[in-house]
Amino acid sequence: MTVIGLLYLMLYYLTGLHFGFFKSLYPMSMSVFLFFILPIGTIIVSIEIIRKILLSQNNKIVNVLIFISSMIVDILIFGTINDIKSFNYFMDFFGLTLIPAITSNILYHYLSKRYGIYPNIVYRLLITLYPYIIPYVPSTPDSLVSFCKLIIPLIIYYFIDSLYETKKQFATHKKSKLSYIGTGFFVVAMISIVMIISGQFKYSVIVIGSESMSGELNKGDIALYEKYDGQTIEEGQIIIFEKNNKNVIHRVIEIKQINGETRYYTKGDANEGMDDGYIVQSQIVGITNFKIAYLGYPTIWIRDIFN
Repeated sequence: MTVIGLLYLMLYYLTGLHFGFFKSLYPMSMSVFLFFILPIGTIIVSIEIIRKILLSQNNKIVNVLIFISSMIVDILIFGTINDIKSFNYFMDFFGLTLIPAITSNILYHYLSKRYGIYPNIVYRLLITLYPYIIPYVPSTPDSLVSFCKLIIPLIIYYFIDSLYETKKQFATHKKSKLSYIGTGFFVVAMISIVMIISGQFKYSVIVIGSESMSGELNKGDIALYEKYDGQTIEEGQIIIFEKNNKNVIHRVIEIKQINGETRYYTKGDANEGMDDGYIVQSQIVGITNFKIAYLGYPTIWIRDIFN
């Protein structure tokens, strides 16, 4: 688990070569040690000791209670429910705190029950305290971090289980190969989906949140768009552009060249009039011509709860 923890950090920091780094909000100092490193380290050690003691009772109700309690501790360490003030805050809490707390504690329960407290303590201290010790942190997108926090504990669980647990093998060699291929394909597919959502590829996606483009793009659809990189835009194309700190997806109805500047005039297909003003190339995010119907409705529903 020490090696796995160090490997996890190494791979995480390698992503910084692509996404860049930012300075840690808590540079190493005596006050950071006293108010962050020492308390968090003490909490981690304490919860793992309590987990081991209670799991040794082999009581299902106690097991569930310690699992829930451990999740709550993780949530309090990495974020609080009080931070949920809007849809974006909720998605951050859900993806970066709640789901990782569930998958991580599945791993911690497994390790504690079979191998004691030390693997969990070492691993958790490594992956939790590094921002307070290392002065720079990778600027990896939250969606990618969320996916890694979800999948990595499950991968470690599978790896440890396969490495150390003795089991009877009933599958044929051929079926075993197919199983590995299927697992690899699933992981690659999930990583690709996350990279598309986080906008790390040439293509990305956006959820249609209004009815201004109804008929062509309906509320709840997901539009796949190509990132704008100087492509020629023609009248009639549907583009995504930034206006008033929001992404808007409307159709270009007129293009004008004024004083050497290209101005794009846009309109929602379902709107009576054209949009106010115009946009320029620096505001254009992407160009779209493909959609997946209805798939964005869960996002719309959650957003509407906060609105």
